[in-house]
Amino acid sequence: HTKTTLPTFQRPEFSVTRQHEECVWLPDTLIETTHYAGLIIPPAPTKPNFDGPREKMQKLGEGEGFVIKEEFAKMKQELEAEYLAVFKKTVSSHEVFLPVLSKDRNFCVFLEYDRNLSVRWENTKEIFGGLSKVRVLFSGVKDFFEQENFYNRIKDSCVKADKMTSSHKNVADDYIQAAACLHSLALEEPMVIKQYLLKVAELFEKCRKVAGRVSADADLELTEFLRYYMLNIKAAKNLLDRCTKALVDYQNKALDKAWLKSRDVRVVEAKQQKYCQKFEQLSEYAKEGPMNFKWKRVAAFRKNLIGMSELEIKHASSKVSLPQSCFGLFKND
Repeated sequence: HTKTTLPTFQRPEFSVTRQHEECVWLPDTLIETTHYAGLIIPPAPTKPNFDGPREKMQKLGEGEGFVIKEEFAKMKQELEAEYLAVFKKTVSSHEVFLPVLSKDRNFCVFLEYDRNLSVRWENTKEIFGGLSKVRVLFSGVKDFFEQENFYNRIKDSCVKADKMTSSHKNVADDYIQAAACLHSLALEEPMVIKQYLLKVAELFEKCRKVAGRVSADADLELTEFLRYYMLNIKAAKNLLDRCTKALVDYQNKALDKAWLKSRDVRVVEAKQQKYCQKFEQLSEYAKEGPMNFKWKRVAAFRKNLIGMSELEIKHASSKVSLPQSCFGLFKND
């Protein structure tokens, strides 16, 4: 859904539905646009994974007998909101690029065109294949792009964060099963024991909510953040590939051969001049991109890690207060 006051759009408010492949088409198209060749094109949102939510919904369905209808609907709504939150976070991270894109025709088509884009998908590696060998022509980038120390550390952290998130999800699922068992057991026990079992089942259900929030927050604030920066590093590497391609075009031997043969010298000189201008223009933009990427990266990591720490403190407090409140109820009874 889009609301805008820009004159480039036909209407001030409109909505379209896009498949994930069409979301991939936009950054691929921007990469091929010469005007944006010196910019780090933000990566497309990751392909949605519905296997995890589907399994979780199945488990919720199995425990529907002890969960009231309203509570089950709320849990389902929370689950659907998890993916939506991840998608919104990815889109919001692209906002810094919007001032540049606001007048781009392909961007307008992507937002406004209400039919299938019928696009052909091309892999960026396919477009710039074979250029990695000449990256060393750019001084100061060999360590970063060839050894990939930063990328590998982010990748390892992402794998560990993903395992941690999965563990939290498993804990939340176990709470569902434990609460269901206690609830079923309570129906067969005398009233005195039944009350205690129902209170413990209620405690497990509250713990399930906390564990679910811990998992969702960790996935959104940490795992998806690291995964996004893995893609962003690849986007920076693609910028380097474009610079390398422009340099290779500029440094070709066609002019030397034309001088030796005294043939088509002016035509080759014109092409050489064109390649030179393109490379210089691209290099000028490309100098700013990695530097901005560096400072934005530091600020983004600081913001997300602080936010994640605050959420962990909040969740830890909830984990402590829940058993204490339950024990207080037992004492009162």
